Amino acid sequence: MTRKNKWKPLVIVRGGGDLATGTIHRLWSAGFRVFVLETEYPASIRRQVSVSEAVYEGKTEVEGMCALLIRSPEERYDAWEADAVPVLVDPEGNSIKELRPDVVVDAILAKKNLGTSKDMAPLTIGLGPGFIAGEDVDVVIETKRGHNLGRVIRFGNAVPNTGIPGNIGGYTKERVLHAEEEGTLYHVCAIGDVVEKGEKIAYIQKEDQEIPVYATISGIIRGLIRDGYPVTKGFKIADIDPRKEELENCFTISDKARCIAGSVLEVICGKCLDFIS
Repeated sequence: MTRKNKWKPLVIVRGGGDLATGTIHRLWSAGFRVFVLETEYPASIRRQVSVSEAVYEGKTEVEGMCALLIRSPEERYDAWEADAVPVLVDPEGNSIKELRPDVVVDAILAKKNLGTSKDMAPLTIGLGPGFIAGEDVDVVIETKRGHNLGRVIRFGNAVPNTGIPGNIGGYTKERVLHAEEEGTLYHVCAIGDVVEKGEKIAYIQKEDQEIPVYATISGIIRGLIRDGYPVTKGFKIADIDPRKEELENCFTISDKARCIAGSVLEVICGKCLDFIS
């Protein structure tokens, strides 16, 4: 690692899903040293724009940014030298104490706090509900679509999870598909495919049964959980965008993710002078 890179603030991002990747990409673009922690079996739906895919594939690329799976924290230097983002399987965040980051961003989007605390770094940021700014993290970023999306919250919490997806093209809960039964999901269609309402897009193998998964609306498959992934009943498995003309959206970071990312960058930049003073 060059001397120039050595003094860049270190930001650890917990989670590598599509919303997390928006933040990771923004911080990488701004020149920060970014380090991503993921689970052993990520369940990202929008896999084409999620650095979590590196856990399965060894590496992945999102809008010109390469993410590389590493086996130990020491390998992060090689990734940074290659101008890539290191991804480590460490769902408990055990490496955080060793790495001593300047910032920890909890972007797991679990709707609850899975262990992030203010003592993990000089600056801690939580995305979405489940955190209280001023208590378990320093800052919370609102993730609910609408007027307050991306709002920086320094005291209190984000809007509680409503369980209703944001409105896209006039559809909310209709555009998100959940598993009707427990089993293993297999693809019939792929991300980017145009489908019609009622068309079979996947199936769940449960013992000797094949339970079909049908498109709930017509549109483009924007997200589809990994082929062969074991699912439980009610598990989110797919996302359909009703805007058939928006094919490129399947392969680019969303407006929502970019808005949240901008707020994270704002908060970190406001603290940067403290890191380098």
